Amino acid sequence: MTAIILAGGKSVRLGRSKFLETIGDKSLIQWVVDRLSTISTEIVIATAHGETISFTSTVRTKIVADIFPEKGPLSGIHAGLIASSSSQAIVVGCDMPFLNTNLLLHMAQVLGDYDIVLPRIGQLVEPLCAVYSKNCVAPVQELLEHDERRITKLFNMVKVKYIEEGEIDRFDPERVSFFNINSRNDLDKARQLAARKGWLQAK
Repeated sequence: MTAIILAGGKSVRLGRSKFLETIGDKSLIQWVVDRLSTISTEIVIATAHGETISFTSTVRTKIVADIFPEKGPLSGIHAGLIASSSSQAIVVGCDMPFLNTNLLLHMAQVLGDYDIVLPRIGQLVEPLCAVYSKNCVAPVQELLEHDERRITKLFNMVKVKYIEEGEIDRFDPERVSFFNINSRNDLDKARQLAARKGWLQAK
């Protein structure tokens, strides 16, 4: 199974690329790669310009550039799915260091005939911590060609299975999988959480 990491966003509030920020002695991108390497046979990192990113991985990795530049996460999903060697892929952001691999595996296992498996908490969905089928490539491209960047528009074009709160909490009761870093305050909270959980010492 492939895992796609979206690393093409502009980190305006952090002042530099998110994946360069660190928690302990590891960059954010390394945190995400380390989690995904345990459940994936391939990791695809989608960037805005195909830039070089420093990290180590125990599985095969590819860095790909967005085919539709400057069109947000939907463009990264598109490029990542095209580059994927698998029929389905986990899709996450590069700023989500505490991904729960059991939750991700569960979503992959229940994909079945659906095109997307998507966590939903109340009215909020988590499209950047989800599983996508390659069947999404054509509808995503159609959206991008019409300059439509909203991922939510895709949900009306494909078959979506929602993972609801009770099901999420079986695997990730604290819902730390969805902790993403957009500001210095978020980064400080992430460092405190990692220290409290003892994850800084984990190999």
